[in-house]
Amino acid sequence: MQWIIRFSGFVSAALLMIVLAPSLQSFHPAEAIRSHSHSHHYYYYHHHQITRNIPSYRRASTFRNTVGCKPITGSGDVCDPSLVHVALTLDFEYLRGSIAAVHSILQHSSCPENIFFHFLVSDTNLKTLVSSTFPKLKFKVYYFDPEIVRNLISTSVRHALEQPLNYARNYLADVLEPCVRRVIYLDSDLVVVDDITKLWNTKLGQKTIGAPEYCHANFTKYFTARFWSNSLYSSVFSDRNPCYFNTGVMVIDLAKWRLFGYTKRIEKWMEIQKSDRIYELGSLPPFLLVFAGNVAPIDHGWNQHGLGGDNVHGSCRELHPGPVSLLHWSGSGKPWLRLDSKQPCPLDALWAPYDLYRSSD
Repeated sequence: MQWIIRFSGFVSAALLMIVLAPSLQSFHPAEAIRSHSHSHHYYYYHHHQITRNIPSYRRASTFRNTVGCKPITGSGDVCDPSLVHVALTLDFEYLRGSIAAVHSILQHSSCPENIFFHFLVSDTNLKTLVSSTFPKLKFKVYYFDPEIVRNLISTSVRHALEQPLNYARNYLADVLEPCVRRVIYLDSDLVVVDDITKLWNTKLGQKTIGAPEYCHANFTKYFTARFWSNSLYSSVFSDRNPCYFNTGVMVIDLAKWRLFGYTKRIEKWMEIQKSDRIYELGSLPPFLLVFAGNVAPIDHGWNQHGLGGDNVHGSCRELHPGPVSLLHWSGSGKPWLRLDSKQPCPLDALWAPYDLYRSSD
């Protein structure tokens, strides 16, 4: 709880207690994958290494399992059935956020040694940085070839939403080994303040993905008038009750995804978008088109999103009512940039304790 004291000048003690409530209520190597199916190619990341000045990060504490954790039955490799699988992307623009996200997950997990991280990269070899920052971490690095989606990406309201790695989540079922049948996908601009095992244990039933849904949101605004005026397109929702959900936090049944070929379905909508603009926002609308109205609901506390403000100005936001298990700075404002510029939003102080970037000392 030292970080609460350290950052009390930023936020009130009452707010902090609300945010940390879920985690207080419970006590809580690396190689690249070979070419895979779906006619897409995933190459060994060291063949595509780009020489850059990699920033320096402090070494995190070593996190150990508490009593009661499921024993690791084998060597602890990627196919061990006792593992919790978490996937994130790593790139230079969001690297600081990804490191903080991993740090927060480990810090609040009751069984950190049972977590296996899958890192998707497209421009550099960051294995050494991850190993030096988290020496005991179980993880694997996968090269995601930007050319897979480059011709499918259309312009968006914000340049960051057009980056190829932003679409890597569409290909997790192809990239990860077939023995990995479930994964938690997380964006790089968030921190977890609860035991991620709770999220892992989400019941999906017959659904392929689970996510917090927001049915009060105006769903029509995520698609253009051209989409809604074309019955061939809009009829996709005729037998569903679609609700908005944020793709930055998802529990995915990879076995079902592979069985029903959802990557191809998403790609089809991206192809339509290229020729007949039906939406404005990056990688989100294709997910809505394929899954909205067919999502296993997860408590909203697992994605307190929008803390980065809107997609243009990045204005300060407040927390949504209710408990908090995950804080998500979706939107254009990122906490590390605002903290460095000495113009933080009040809630950015809740991200800062997990920052391991050396210059933040």
